[in-house]
Amino acid sequence: MAIEEKKKLAAWYDRRLARTHTDTNIPLDFTTPLDLYVATVLSAQCTDARVNQVTPAIFARCRTPEDYLALGAEELERMVQSTGFFRNKTKSILGGCARLVEAFEGKIPGTMEELLTIPGVGRKTANVILGNAFGKSEGIVVDTHVTRVAARIGLTAHTDPVKIEQDLMILVPHKDWTGFGLRLILHGRRFCTARNPRCEACPLNERCPYAKKASARTRPAGKAQASMAARKAAPMATSTSRLPRPTSGKATSGTATTPSWIRPED
Repeated sequence: MAIEEKKKLAAWYDRRLARTHTDTNIPLDFTTPLDLYVATVLSAQCTDARVNQVTPAIFARCRTPEDYLALGAEELERMVQSTGFFRNKTKSILGGCARLVEAFEGKIPGTMEELLTIPGVGRKTANVILGNAFGKSEGIVVDTHVTRVAARIGLTAHTDPVKIEQDLMILVPHKDWTGFGLRLILHGRRFCTARNPRCEACPLNERCPYAKKASARTRPAGKAQASMAARKAAPMATSTSRLPRPTSGKATSGTATTPSWIRPED
């Protein structure tokens, strides 16, 4: 598909996504850019709901990078343990805070280049911080949901997050980068899940290649199931001619053995 056609397709998808997912605020609770940095680090391999349960106690004690450094690794690990991978996350947060004090006067910087020098910050985290704490669009957030959805709807053939981001940045207008990424994330959580995606209810299914393939796969199965249901509903006649005859002149009591191919569950 030509680039211009892909741009039109991406715009069509985004209009549908915008009507479906109207709650485009980031689901992580934060007040300051530093809060968002910490919450984003904690959100790796953890639900936003769990992070939002953990962070209020942390944010109440730590308002500056120096506060986190004074808190120390042992106490911070205890506070973030329920988010999983707590030792690595603690190491990233404390390393990031040390970098902020050393290079940025204790402030979260507002550019991609500077953010990428902070431990625990890749392009995904940097885009989250820039888009939601500073209102800047320097890229598109690419997480596991965006990776999956973008491929399924035919906007990228890559699996590398950086290349996926580059593909999407070409197709989506700059002003929509932050919102488009968040809408793809929400869509991946609510409709285009990794297992058992809700293609039949998806607002993108009219033009989504994955949905069309899924529909083609399930159609024959539906016919087979209908045929099986019809066979189950049909009464089964028992042929008396196949029943064993009594060995004597007297009638025998009891019932004939059910053939092995008639299972009670059929």
